[in-house]
Amino acid sequence: MAHPLPRIFLRQFYQQSSPSARASNLFPRRFQVNSAPRRSYATGESGPNPRPGQNPFKIWPFVAITVAGSGAYILMVRSRTDMAPTNERVAAPKKDTPTFSPSNVTVLFVLGGPGAGKGTQCANLVRDYKFTHLSAGDLLRAEQDRKGSEFGDLIKSYIKDGKIVPMEVTVQLLENAMTEVVEKDKDHKGKFLIDGFPRKMDQALKFEETVCPSKFVLFFDCPEEEMQNRLLKRGETSGRSDDNAESIKKRFKTFVETSMPVVDYFRQEGRVVKVAATNTPDEVYKETREKLEQRLGRNF
Repeated sequence: MAHPLPRIFLRQFYQQSSPSARASNLFPRRFQVNSAPRRSYATGESGPNPRPGQNPFKIWPFVAITVAGSGAYILMVRSRTDMAPTNERVAAPKKDTPTFSPSNVTVLFVLGGPGAGKGTQCANLVRDYKFTHLSAGDLLRAEQDRKGSEFGDLIKSYIKDGKIVPMEVTVQLLENAMTEVVEKDKDHKGKFLIDGFPRKMDQALKFEETVCPSKFVLFFDCPEEEMQNRLLKRGETSGRSDDNAESIKKRFKTFVETSMPVVDYFRQEGRVVKVAATNTPDEVYKETREKLEQRLGRNF
């Protein structure tokens, strides 16, 4: 885009007293012509007489080149303005309604830092209350190992670095797993504990917008030092690539920076059930059952 001329230039330009004076400033001396009448060679009209040996048409090639160049520049600018950006991300189609209705499908998000005991408590709830336990991490690990998966290498690199896998991949894997369960049920209903999800606000909003609104977040609160000890102990036998000191440190950092804002968001909406996860597994489960019954009723 052309820059505006400096004010001092404009002031000097307009202070000239006549059009001929302005012309003398704009054009080099060798292009200036006398104001006396001479005859036009094209029309026969009077106009200033050229000096002997001077070609009166010398200036016109310069003018023609300037006009042509200006026109080309204007066309180039307009074409660039009209072009759509090539790196703009295409938005995914938006659903009018979620895939599942909360009247038929119950979803509890289960959150807590790595090593807080989410998996252990989910297994107890599955046994006693017939929930379906969906671990976002397990689904991602299964997908990375599935032969022919287009997302396998991507998921593997994200998990190794303790990063959050792109939202679209995780949400779609969860929806696929839920659909399989609901379609097998004679009443097309289901109760789901979604473990380790959502880990970011965009995941939470996307899931509730496109898959199913959740009842609330079941949050297992545990200090980082305790979680680290549990994970290092588990890593001795788990065989998981992320149960090592380097990955654990990255996972803690990711949880604090991205997942805790999710818990805070749901807490402000009154949709968090918090359980202290520092006690023994049996004591934690006892508190979990009591708080869920208070929220959902005895026969949830």
